[in-house]
Amino acid sequence: MTVRQSLACVGFVALVGTIFVSSGQPLQALTMKECSAKYQAAKTAGTLNGQKWRDFRKAQCGADATAAAPTATPPASGAAAAPSPAGNAVFPTAVAPKYSKESAGKARMHTCLDQYNANKASNGNGGLRWIQRGGGYYSQCNKQLKG
Repeated sequence: MTVRQSLACVGFVALVGTIFVSSGQPLQALTMKECSAKYQAAKTAGTLNGQKWRDFRKAQCGADATAAAPTATPPASGAAAAPSPAGNAVFPTAVAPKYSKESAGKARMHTCLDQYNANKASNGNGGLRWIQRGGGYYSQCNKQLKG
């Protein structure tokens, strides 16, 4: 690289840095997770006005839409944690003896699965699915048996 090319690169970097600092906004868009949370919040609030995911993502989650992101992020974090409470879910208190010859992880999994299937008949799963985002029945049952 010649001296002239080096100076041109330094000038370009300085120009880009000046533009970035003067704009006051980051040059990146919302992450897909943040955008999804924002979409779900708008969906539950009924403010989509018939927009589908793709249209919403282009309009609300692009690099130019990042200024609105901080207002949507705090409610979304509460909404993402909503599935965690188990409610009236019934969990086993110990690993079933019939799974004692299996590894600890498999024994917990099979014990939780047996209890989950038994709870289906009596609605004892507390509204939890086996696996779901934010911690499903398996995740919470596994935590309970470990700790």
